[in-house]
Amino acid sequence: MDKLTPGEPGFICREVAVELVWVLERAYGYLRDRVAEVLHELVATRELHVEAAHDVIKAAAAYRRGGAGFADRMIAAAARRSGANAIYTFDQKVAQIEGVTLIDTTTS
Repeated sequence: MDKLTPGEPGFICREVAVELVWVLERAYGYLRDRVAEVLHELVATRELHVEAAHDVIKAAAAYRRGGAGFADRMIAAAARRSGANAIYTFDQKVAQIEGVTLIDTTTS
């Protein structure tokens, strides 16, 4: 990190952001508030370039409030960014994300 500069920043891809959240929650026991703070700090660090930073910030803010996980929020953001008109899920928590529809498995 000491060698990174705003002119030659490090790179954090979306997948690494998702993995970071997983590690902070499970290995270190971070609560959602703290995880969201870490994500905001990473995006704000001039020596780092965070892929899809806008999605990370929005997903972190929504994740902080509860419900669907960070990874699910990043998936929905990627779908929207790619122009998907409809997003479907089997997961009730994910279906709480705006624009996501729960697939009813009780009917055949």
